[in-house]
Order: sequence, then C-alpha cells, then structure tokens
Amino acid sequence: MDWHPLRLTTPVKQHVFGGRAIAERLGRTGLPDGPIAETWEVSDVDGDASAVLDGPLAGRTLGHIMAEHAEELLGPHPRPGPRFPLLTKFIDGSRPLPVHLHADDATARRLEGEPNGKTEAWHVLDAAPGATALVGVHPGVDRDGLHRALLAQGFDAVMRRLPVRAGQTVYVPGGTLHSFGPDTLVYEIEQTSDIQQHAMRSHMEDGSPVPDREWHTNLARLLDEWRPEPRPEFHPGLSIPLDDGVARTVLCAGPHFALERWAAGTRTPLVHTFSTVRILTNVGSPVTVTSGPWTGPLDRARTLLLPAALGEVRVQGPADVLIGYVPDLHRDIRAPLLAAGHGPAAVAALGEGLGPR
Repeated sequence: MDWHPLRLTTPVKQHVFGGRAIAERLGRTGLPDGPIAETWEVSDVDGDASAVLDGPLAGRTLGHIMAEHAEELLGPHPRPGPRFPLLTKFIDGSRPLPVHLHADDATARRLEGEPNGKTEAWHVLDAAPGATALVGVHPGVDRDGLHRALLAQGFDAVMRRLPVRAGQTVYVPGGTLHSFGPDTLVYEIEQTSDIQQHAMRSHMEDGSPVPDREWHTNLARLLDEWRPEPRPEFHPGLSIPLDDGVARTVLCAGPHFALERWAAGTRTPLVHTFSTVRILTNVGSPVTVTSGPWTGPLDRARTLLLPAALGEVRVQGPADVLIGYVPDLHRDIRAPLLAAGHGPAAVAALGEGLGPR
C-alpha cells in the first residue's frame, strides 16, 4: 500500500443545541444550512463511520481499513478492539448541551453489551465571557439526592459548575455527569462509542418532548451508570520546550487517548515523528502538510488521519494544530513532562494513569 494522509468524510449532527460557530468562528466550509451542533472528524461509530475521500482507499470506511490494514494504520502495538479506537469532533454549544453521561468500560460491558464505554476530553476553542460547564457532582451527593435533583431538573443543586475559558481542557472519565454551554465551542476527543444516558425532558435531536415513561427509564439507567467520584478540573495543559520556535503543549492524557496542541512560526516547520496512528486537526490558518510522498493543504477546521506506516509529518508554519493519539503513558507523556520540569502532581492532573509508576 502506498500510504498517505487520509482525508475523511465527516458526519454532521444538527442537534438543537448547535448554532453556526463551526462555520462562522472556525471558518469551516461546506456545511449545510441551519444549526450545526457537531462535526465528527474521525469516526468508526456504527452508522456514522468516516470514509476515505480520495486515493487508493477512496470509499473505504475506517472499519474496512481496520479489518484489512490494522497494523499499517494503527502501528505495531496490540489492537484495543475491532473498531478504530478514537472519535474526534468539533462541538458547538451555542445552547446548553443536555445533562448526560457515558458509561465507563466496565459498566458498558456489564449493562450495555458494548466492548467499551466513553471517556472523553474537551479542549475549549472559544467561549463567551462568563461561560460555564457542569462537570461531576458535589462531594456528598448520593444516588437518592441525585435522583431528586434530576426529577426536579435542578442540576445546580448537585453538580459542580466550573468557569470555561478558551485554551483550557478538561478530561472527563466515563460515568461522569456533565454538560457545557451556552456560547462554548470545543474540540472533543474520546473513545469510539455512542452510548449515553440523558437526564432531559426533551430530545437533543429535535427538541421534542420525552414521554414520561421513557424519561423515568432514562433516569434509572443514568443512575445505574453514574460514578460519583470523578471531579475533573479545567487546566491550561503543560508545555514541553522545543527548538526553533516550535511549541508543544500536552492538553490531556489517559490510557485511551492523549491530545496535544503544537504551534510553529514561519522559520522552521513543525516536524513530528510517530510509530502509532495520529489525528491531525488544524485550528489555525491554512497550512501545507507533508507526510511520506504526499504534500497537500490542510484548511482551518479540517482533519487528516495519519496512518502509523507514514512515521513522520511536517507542517509548514505558521501552524496551530491538534494531535490526538493513543499514548504509551510513560514514554509519550510522563517521562517528557517530568524531564521538562513539571512536577508529578501537575502531570497526574492531566488525566488518568499518570501517577507515580
């Protein structure tokens, strides 16, 4: 296979909480009219799988490529499952997202019959002054207290409301009750899954009412999948100094994914080597990308999937890009951050599995 970066189709979700921020603030083109809540940049979710747009794999879905070329795509490490492991999205919370949660891995296997749950992280690209998010519950909230608050739709009585600022990131473990918006634009990276339990009286797809029986069933399932302990915080990430005006910031990391933001000026291109698959998303000005024999443009708010077989990517600056991947937590995250002078507590705060070895 003559591997090159993969441009993918991006399923679009026009849920009622969306607006036009992805088009108007990010400059994304080619979107349909009306509210756009989400663009799924890389997806192997059943029914919403990304497909390759051009080249020798044109028309193949990520699932097909996983079945036929898993090692060249992912790299030599053990496969986490039959699906591509990462799901990435732009999300426009012009209105508040529904209060909801996603099961963790053990709960997804036990209650949903799914191979994995969904831990996620939000990197805030834009937020209005005073924007907030609901992330986890206050200490001491038990199942009965949460149930009473959900019945009353009184979320602030039990949930932590945190300030949201552009450039910050929060790592949200599976089982954590959450929401964000209004006026918040994020890039989300997560495990490949679409399981979720909602607390709301209306459907997020079209705003139609949820019948009483269905709503009470939803609340019962949510309570069964809820984890009270996680209380994550937003943070600015941790930087690793690089030469020649290239900046690397680790935004979050855990066993399922890591997300980094890299920036470069015009003097020296951003060069990143890798042995496992990378998701490259441009959140700055249009750039020129070279990987393997391929050179091409990457517009703002667009994504390339970089198969492991390529091994290296060069981005000509000025560049401001996000890089998502499944990390080796010690080699890729803990060791370079400690070597850069960051303390163990600061490193551990980036996600899960980053405490002392």
